[in-house]
Amino acid sequence: MKGPRSSRQLSQRAAFGLLGLATIVVIAIVSFIIIYIIANGAGVIDWAFLTQPPTEAGKAGGIFPALIGTFLLMLGTVLFSLPIGVSAGIYLSEYAKDNRITRIINLAILNLAGVPSIVYGLFGLGLFVMTFQFGMSLISASLTLACQALAMVVTTSREAMLAVPREYREGSLAIGATRWQTIRHVVLPQAWSGILTGVILAISRAAGETAPILVVGAAFLVPGLPQSLFDRFMALPYHLYTVAAHVPGMPKGTMWGVALVLLGVVLAFNIASAVIRSRSGRRSHS
Repeated sequence: MKGPRSSRQLSQRAAFGLLGLATIVVIAIVSFIIIYIIANGAGVIDWAFLTQPPTEAGKAGGIFPALIGTFLLMLGTVLFSLPIGVSAGIYLSEYAKDNRITRIINLAILNLAGVPSIVYGLFGLGLFVMTFQFGMSLISASLTLACQALAMVVTTSREAMLAVPREYREGSLAIGATRWQTIRHVVLPQAWSGILTGVILAISRAAGETAPILVVGAAFLVPGLPQSLFDRFMALPYHLYTVAAHVPGMPKGTMWGVALVLLGVVLAFNIASAVIRSRSGRRSHS
């Protein structure tokens, strides 16, 4: 007759087995998707594909304007979301008192991360395009994606600063530093890797968004690169959506090539985040 200890060990092994199986299934699905995209899209990717503009409604040529437009969009998103998000994280972690209002604010910020992306697009259309009269432009799209990224930037900034040991703050204050000097010279350097990781993850998500930029400035074909913040632009997610769904006779290799480049951009952001987190962990344990 099995005792309680044997039953617990059996349950533990079963749980580990199910968790391991679930992990294998997830890895297998992700690996299949990546391998399938590479197998179908790698054949069309060359220097000309990356450096030439599209021709014949995207059936020929390359994706250079869409690639540059995506990086400009990400740069604008970082420039607008990073200062506001980190500032809000500093206030919530270092200055705000732990009361009901602060808890409601934190809950609201967490809920913003779950808002559908098309809602942010309609918000950007109403505020930046119509109210501020920025028009369908690069700045409207950057501000819209910055609003979407703010939730993750604020949350990760706050959590990264809260993870800094309290003894560091107390030691800085004990030698006569002001609270802001403590935040600037002690807290932020210690939390910066976590903050940057959250920013990169937010930007990687924004890099693959189609719905928000669809209504605030992205175009399928434009004559050249945007010359100012108020010009329309091309972007990889919208370009992929259009060539896959709205261009008859589009070569499949071209579609998968665009998908592979977009996947590479997103994976590059995620790999950068993992590297930063890994280096931060090694420094904290050394």
